[in-house]
Amino acid sequence: MNIKVLGGGCSKCEALLENTKKAVQEKGIEAEIEYITDFSIIAGYGIMSTPALMIDGKVVSTGRVLNAKQIGKLL
Repeated sequence: MNIKVLGGGCSKCEALLENTKKAVQEKGIEAEIEYITDFSIIAGYGIMSTPALMIDGKVVSTGRVLNAKQIGKLL
């Protein structure tokens, strides 16, 4: 599983990254988690508001910080 957290490095983006790591750990799944802060790459995915979360190439959330439980449901 490939998970991307996309954002500019703000506190909300960092929170989404930490919540994502927690959700993966709680689910006990193997996942590669990438943190992408380059806005040209983020825009290339068509994302206009951050933080954003992608799972296996699909954008599942933009513009809000999901908690670990919410992310777990998406995994």
